[in-house]
Amino acid sequence: MSIKTIAVLDEAELKDGQMKEVAFEEGKVLLSRLGDEVHATSAFCTHYGAPLAKGILTSDGRVVCPWHGACFNVCSGDIEDAPAPMALHSFQTQVKDGKIYVTANTTITLKNNMSRQATLLSTGVNSTGKGVVIVGGGSGTFHAVESLREHGYAGPITILTKESHTPIDRTKLSKALLTDAAKIEWRTPADLKIKYGTNIRLGVEATSVDIENKVVTIDNGKDTLGYDKLILAPGGTPRRLPIEGAQLENVYTFRSIEDSKKVDTAAQAGKRLVVIGSSFISMELVATLSKRKLASIDVIGLEEFPFEVVLGKAVGAGIKKYHESQGIKFHMSSKVEKFIPQEENPNLAGGVVVNGVTLPCDFVVMGVGVAPATQFLKGSGLELERDGGIRVNKYLRVVSGKDQKNVYAIGDIAKYPQPDGTESRIEHWNVAGNHGRSVGSTIAGKAQPFVKIPVFWSAQGQQLRYCGVGVGYEDVIIKGDPDELKFVAYYVKADKIVAVASMQNDPVVAKASELLRLGLMPSPDEIKAGKDLLSIDISTAGTKPEVIAEP
Repeated sequence: MSIKTIAVLDEAELKDGQMKEVAFEEGKVLLSRLGDEVHATSAFCTHYGAPLAKGILTSDGRVVCPWHGACFNVCSGDIEDAPAPMALHSFQTQVKDGKIYVTANTTITLKNNMSRQATLLSTGVNSTGKGVVIVGGGSGTFHAVESLREHGYAGPITILTKESHTPIDRTKLSKALLTDAAKIEWRTPADLKIKYGTNIRLGVEATSVDIENKVVTIDNGKDTLGYDKLILAPGGTPRRLPIEGAQLENVYTFRSIEDSKKVDTAAQAGKRLVVIGSSFISMELVATLSKRKLASIDVIGLEEFPFEVVLGKAVGAGIKKYHESQGIKFHMSSKVEKFIPQEENPNLAGGVVVNGVTLPCDFVVMGVGVAPATQFLKGSGLELERDGGIRVNKYLRVVSGKDQKNVYAIGDIAKYPQPDGTESRIEHWNVAGNHGRSVGSTIAGKAQPFVKIPVFWSAQGQQLRYCGVGVGYEDVIIKGDPDELKFVAYYVKADKIVAVASMQNDPVVAKASELLRLGLMPSPDEIKAGKDLLSIDISTAGTKPEVIAEP
């Protein structure tokens, strides 16, 4: 082991509330100053490697990644928010003779090892009791396991998943059409078993739950498993439109590795694709497949513009213009009437009828949303909402049905309280991840109400960022030019800004997510008058938010 102490910066060069990336041997260190305290961590986000110095620092010790909303504690390096899969390294600092010194183990090459696993109870895990059972194998599951161990939970953890692999970075399926689960697994099966003390059962299905007796039935009675705490994280099932021909073999939905393989195989040069739906999954696939030499890509959408329900007409029009420049054809304000089978092979679709016109196709992708995968819970004693979702309280504990104190629901199925007093389900991978982190902490004995601001992103010619809950927005304030894919959009509801989207304006959305969290978002009138979010001070000692004790 080689410990070195190096002067990395003059003290006068780092003001209260500032971050700076500085050299340390062959690598980089992030310095953060909060009042009189100087902290040092590794410099890059553990999600996709973004430079954290370009993110947002808050006076309560959070550094927010400028790209995808991952958040870390600058005092300890610990994870604050998903999608961070691992914590940052944290280093000792000292201010002496007008210099800032950092002490680090130089055998850890900062250039290559930008992250560390959080402190886990990887040895001596308490095997007594039935422990935590997690139904599902997605983002919420991975982050729940990470959070349980990080926060000191020592009991057994069992994962039941229909997938044939451990939890993956599912966003890379639609954004890059990857087909090898091993390349995007957050942790290998060996790591989950050995380092996390987790029993992961792949390729099994929870088919019913007995809430009263705390038992999960697997594969229609082939096995049963008892639990002390149950986390329901089954995700969603892709919807199929109830129209003629929807079950033809080359009409695909999209969610899993298997779906990605099917689309990848079909998307060969010269083939014709029809995409049904014009929101995130559909348009990410369009962006990915437009780089292949397909003969044609036609997009059918219910609204006038893609993303219109979430992002509004102006932003949707700008994104549509970009995709049209890439050769994509849109058929908007339209519904699919039916699929026409091929004459030579009636099991395959050869055309899609829309507005009385048949669009020729070699394959179809149907991206029209998902339904909560909760059918197996009927008769369990848990009450399902009309759409199949499950109501939870601020701790994500199930609040419907009987004896729900030991049952949590997260991710696509969870209808949870929003800041405005409403309840809603948000079907997004990063929300599920933060749900998992919150529940893991709560079960480990550190009750953590879920108050995270949702953060989304999507590659659409430029990187689209979005934060907040803008459902039912009443107005959109645009700064910049959506036609140039360079703008900031503010979504207004009840005279408050409830969501912000941007392209080519980092780290505005990262800052907006923190302003929404702290209740410091400017009013619509202030934004119209030219208020700049990046000018609002939330990083110096005088702006430290009030800490509210947990009940």
